[in-house]
Parts: sequence; structure tokens; C-alpha cells
Amino acid sequence: MATIKDVANKAGVSISTVSHVLNNTRFVAETTKERVFQAIKELNYAPSAVARSLKVNRTRTLGMLVTTSTNPYFAEVIRGVEETCAERGYTLILCNSGGDPDRQQASLRMLIEKRVDGILVMLSEDATELYGLLGTHPELPQVLMEWGDTQGDIYRIQDNAEQGGYLAAKHLIDKGHKAIGCITGPASKSLTVERLAGYRRAMGEAGLEVNPAWILEGDFEPEGGYAAMERLLAQKDRPTALFVFSDPMALGAISAAHMAGLRVPQDLSVIGYDDVPMANFFSPPLTTIHQPKYRLGQKAAKILLAKVNKEEESNKVLTLHPELIERSSVLDLA
Repeated sequence: MATIKDVANKAGVSISTVSHVLNNTRFVAETTKERVFQAIKELNYAPSAVARSLKVNRTRTLGMLVTTSTNPYFAEVIRGVEETCAERGYTLILCNSGGDPDRQQASLRMLIEKRVDGILVMLSEDATELYGLLGTHPELPQVLMEWGDTQGDIYRIQDNAEQGGYLAAKHLIDKGHKAIGCITGPASKSLTVERLAGYRRAMGEAGLEVNPAWILEGDFEPEGGYAAMERLLAQKDRPTALFVFSDPMALGAISAAHMAGLRVPQDLSVIGYDDVPMANFFSPPLTTIHQPKYRLGQKAAKILLAKVNKEEESNKVLTLHPELIERSSVLDLA
């Protein structure tokens, strides 16, 4: 395997000149550069990434810590991050915490040991201890994204969840539905509180009664949607339409309805939230509220790269604008 010394000998230059050409750390004449690159090509020389990172104090590697990489919402965000990193010549190390605080902290320590140039943290649950650990490394560029209040260097995701909940419920109302229930996310989540507030606002504007028995708590996952639908089906009186607070939960709910012999939308209309890629392939295709997940990932990566390159962005709020995507899972009763 060729070394940097072999390249220098073949090009007739010093080792330091080859290093400057590779790292662009000093002016080198074009003719000299050409000789160096020609020698690199002929020798099939591959510079050591480790050695280069020690030299320039950069690894061109970013770390990303997420709650779960399998949830379709996060998967689309991650794709936006990955592709932006690739476009800028960076490698991304992805760590899936599975919601386990110990795994979160172990992953963070690993990323720091790998000498990543920056870390992007995107978690859906409370991570106070993790943020405290990150605070002990203020020299490391960080973008900490959460759906709560902005504090310090945390970039807040403002997804207009109340407006999204309003759009979902209003669509069902506009289609002639009056008996409308919800399968929510965990009651402690701000997303749940805001989407439920939007649902209540739409119902109030239409003069419709909210039946507490038809508001069932889920967990944003298919299993939670399935279990909540089973609880709803056990009730004597049922709604004609259901607003489900995530598309994966909607998939679980529709599956449970089908198992009980109900047809969607003929017997029960369903609207989801997030517009994950699979939503168009549900049976029937799911009407839902779209969020620009891929663009969010792009923006998050660009913010972190700006911090890495000391080009700080002042905007600490990433605003998402929900949009109704109408497909075939809502029956028109109007």
C-alpha cells in the first residue's frame, strides 16, 4: 500500500507539500499540484482519514442521536439529514437510543470518542440527563431539537400542531361527520395537547359535542392504534369518523376495524397525521395531515454544519406548516 512518502518521492516534492495539497492548507503552484495528483492516481494512494483528522482537527463526520430510526416519521427526517451530509462531503453516524436513557448516554459518549465534528440530537421524549451531559462538552457543535420550549442552544420544532389538529377535524366536519372521535398520542406530550386543542376548536366552531368516551389515548405506534380501536369497538355507541394522531397508529386502527368486520371508509372514516411515505399505500389510501419531514432533516443538518463551520444561524425555531392531503379513507356524508 502506497504511503504519503511514496507520493512525495514520485512527484519530486516534500511530504509537507503533498499534505498541503491534500488538505488545502497552503498555496501550492498548479503545476506542482498536477504532479502530486498524478502521483496519487498512479500509486492508487488513499490518505488515512484518521491521520488527516488528527492533522486538521476535523473528521468530516457528524453524529445523530434519535429515539428510533424505524418510526416512519423519523426515518424521513434522517433521510434529509443523510443526503445533506453526503452533499457536503460528510459521513453520518446514526445512533438509535430506543428511548433508553442508558443507551442515549452510551451512544453520546461513543460519538464524542469518535471525535465527530458535531452532534444532532432529535428525541421525542424528555432527555434532561442527556442534555446535561452534552452541556459538559460546550466545545462540540450541537443542534438539540425538541418539540418543547426553546432553551439555550436548543432549536425548537414548531409544527403548528394545533392548526394541524384543526385541519383534520374540520375536514371530517366538512364531509358531513358530526360524531367524531380521536386516538391521541400520550397525554403528556405537547403534540398531543396541541392537536387535541385543534380538534376541540373545530368541533366548537361547528357546534358539535365532544364525547369524552371517544377520545382514546395511544402511543403514536401501530400497536397503540390497534389497541385503542379495540377499546372503541367495545363501546355500544361509536363515532362515524376518527382523527388518529399519527399515520402508524391509523394503520393499526384500520387493521383492528377490518378484523372486526368494519369497512373504511364505508363504516368508519379515518384521517391520520404526518403523511408518512406508506400512507398512500394503505387500504384504502389514507387521508392525512402532511408535514415536511425530509425538509426538516435538511434544515437540521444545514444548521449543524453552519455551527461546525462557525457560521451560526440566529433562527432557533424551525416552523412546519401542516397541510391536508385528501385520499380515500374519509366518506363524504355531506
